[in-house]
This record gives sequence, structure tokens and C-alpha cells, in this order.
Amino acid sequence: MDTITHTLFGLSLYAAVDKKRFTTNEKRALLLTTVVGSNIPDIDVISQWWDTAGRYQMWHRGITHSVFLVPVWAALLAVVSWLLFRVKDWKLFAMGIVAVFIHNTSDLFNAWGTGYLEPFSSIRVTFGTIPIIDFVFWIIMLAGWLLVRYKRNVSSSRVFKWVWVLMIVHLISQSVQGYVIQNQYAKQYDEFALSAGFIPGQFQMIGKESDKVSIHNVTVFSEPKLQVELKSDESVSLDKLFAENPEAKTLYEWSPFIVVVNDDKHIGIYDPRFYRNGASFLYEKIDK
Repeated sequence: MDTITHTLFGLSLYAAVDKKRFTTNEKRALLLTTVVGSNIPDIDVISQWWDTAGRYQMWHRGITHSVFLVPVWAALLAVVSWLLFRVKDWKLFAMGIVAVFIHNTSDLFNAWGTGYLEPFSSIRVTFGTIPIIDFVFWIIMLAGWLLVRYKRNVSSSRVFKWVWVLMIVHLISQSVQGYVIQNQYAKQYDEFALSAGFIPGQFQMIGKESDKVSIHNVTVFSEPKLQVELKSDESVSLDKLFAENPEAKTLYEWSPFIVVVNDDKHIGIYDPRFYRNGASFLYEKIDK
């Protein structure tokens, strides 16, 4: 998910806790834990500062997003809460686990994926059933905030508990639909991936068979509509591309499958899941 969504998740976690008996420092410690915990796995963006090997694509959402690091981040947040606010409570550690777990797990559901099982597996786990910016989450959280803000005698913690229930229902609904689509069409291709659209229930399915990659728009209630068919030159050697452009090799390892470009000017590869308006957001090439 994007940084705004992760931050809103943290604020919604904070709002879902009944804080009537909390001291000022306890409230501050809880806010730090939920908001920072909801963002801390993305600290890996600083790896861009020293990336000279073209490995940022693997480092981002890599080990810092591992499920095995969740208690480590939670423990760090508990220490910071003690140092800044002199608050020591196992409930803070538990809330840190929840915040970081939500970050790492929610990132599984969009096409970018995460290194959820690192360091034991380098596979990027991705389901592609939620867009990287999901406005349904935003609308649900905004509705909760408006209800608390303008309706008298409403419990913030109770409202935001329901906000979380509704967001989980949306996540489950999207994932069930994605599962149905994958179960119905994936066997028709050698390789298959999903990418959720911004409108709930709408997906792109990307399938590769031999040297052809097709991208369809699809829902569980409608037949797939072909958007574009791409040709991948599977005969070309990529050794020179990888030698001259290390980021291309990283993209090759990172993507579930790629399209190989071999024209008069370039040799390159791109991830077809991010193909929009005639080009892919993730494209690495060299000049001939």
C-alpha cells in the first residue's frame, strides 16, 4: 500500500483503542506505536542511497517486510516509547505487532508484493487483489472519522472497530473474487498474474503462453475483455542486458514473468503487470 494508506491504518488503530483511562504519555506512546509501526517496514527506501548494484527493486519490500521481523520492529517501538515517554506496557508491544503485521500483510495483496518469508525464501509473495492505492479503504476510514466528528455521544473506539471490520470484509471480498478468477482462467496459461483495478471487483489478468502475453479486463460477473496482446522475444540472450544494466537482472528475478523486447534500437525487459498506455512502469533496457 502507499504511505498515506499505511499512515491512515495507524491512525485508525489508534482510534480503535479505548483511551479513557490513559495518561497523556500513554496516549503519545500509543500514537507513536501505531503510526510509526504502520510505516516502519518502508524504512528500506533509504537503501537507494547506497544502491550501486541495481538491487533496490529486491531490497524494497524485502527483509524489512518479513513476517519474521514483526516482533523485532515491535520491540524496537516499545524501547522508543520507554525512552521518550517512560511508558512500559506489554500492550504497547502487542499493538506494535498488530501495526507492523498489518503493514506487511496488506502489502501482500497488491501486485508489488513483498519478501514476506525472507530470509528463508526470496520469493515475492503477491496476490494482486487490492490496488496499491485502495480508495475503498480511504472512504471507510473517512466515514468513520466523520461519524465520530459530527455525531454526538458516539464512541470513537467502537466506531473504528467497525471500520476495521468493514475493511477486512472488503479485503476478503476482493480476494475471494480474485481467487475465483484465477481458479477459472489460470490453467489456460503457462504463467498467470492478477492486478486489481481501482474500482472494486475489476481486475486485470495477465497471462503468458509461450512467447505471447495477453492482458484482459475481467470481473467474476463478466467474460474477459482483451486489452492488448504482447509479443515476447524468447530467443534473445539476456546476458549482455544483465551485464550492462544490473537493474534488468534484478527486475528479471523480481517479476513473476517478463516480456522481452528486441527491436532495432533496444534490448530490454518489462513487467507486463504494470503495462499501461503502451508502456510498462517497470522497464529496463540497453541500446544496441
